[in-house]
Formats: sequence, C-alpha cells, structure tokens
Amino acid sequence: QDDNSDIWFHVDIAGQEVWASSCNMVVQDCPTRYIEQPYDKNTTDQVQLPGCPPIITRPEWGARQPKQPWTPLPGVPTYMFIHHGAGGECFDQHSCMEKVRAYQNYHMDGHGWDDIGYNFVVGEDGNAYEARGWERIGAHTKGYNTNGIAICVIGDFTSKVPNDLALNKVRQ
Repeated sequence: QDDNSDIWFHVDIAGQEVWASSCNMVVQDCPTRYIEQPYDKNTTDQVQLPGCPPIITRPEWGARQPKQPWTPLPGVPTYMFIHHGAGGECFDQHSCMEKVRAYQNYHMDGHGWDDIGYNFVVGEDGNAYEARGWERIGAHTKGYNTNGIAICVIGDFTSKVPNDLALNKVRQ
C-alpha cells in the first residue's frame, strides 16, 4: 500500500506473475472458464459466469467471420489502450450493435484487416461487446498490438467524456 491508499496485488495471470494496482482494476472473484470452439463457428470461447460483468458476444452482435484465424497474444498484455470511435453515439443495445458491425465492416472492407481491430467495444448503453476478445492479437495501436489490449468507446469524445454507463463498463 502506498501513500494514496492504493493497494497493489501480486497476481498470477496465465502463469505469469504481475503486479496490479487497485485503482486500475475492479477486484472481484470472477473465474473464467474457456471452451474450445472450431475457428469457423464464429463463437466466443469465453463462458460468462454469474457475478462477472456481462459481455455481448460476437454471435449476439452479429459479427462476421474473420478472414483469417486469429493469432493468440504471446503473453499477458502489458498495456491497455482506450480509443474512441470518432463517430456517432449510441445509447441502446440495438444501435450500439449496429455501430459495432459498422466498425467491423470499416476495418475489414475499408482497411483490408482480417477482423475488427479492437479487443472490446463499449457503448454508452453500458454494454461491452466482444471484438477480438481477451486472448487474441488486435489491430489497434501500431507497435503495441502484441502486448496490448484495446477498448474502443463508441462515439466522438474529443470535446466531452463518455457517459457514466460507458466509463463504468470500461473500469469493469
């Protein structure tokens, strides 16, 4: 514990020991169980357990198949990047799912990427949407894709901050 009452936790993540500050995370017992899915099923590999923050899965928001199989992250990410979509807002699940699909289409068709670039997308409806997920390399921050995770908040936040629903979801 330091002078600002910040508590540091020694955590083992995927066999790697790291230190994490309590002011940068929500501390709760939230185990994740993974199931194997064939690549061509476009399904999530994360089983959501009671007490864990819900994440709208790729099939739920209507994701397209990636063009190529995903590449797994080589280890525990060192960095977390928060992007904004620099476009229109959304405040309900239906319009946010449309925005996530539009981001995926733009990344795949406009940039020629294999899939949506982010690991997660958050809407001002208070939901998180699975993009590439926890364990896959994204296409979000040049030079840091293999050691970072990116969350994109839907909307343009150059002159305002996201609403509390979105900010709280990012913190979770």
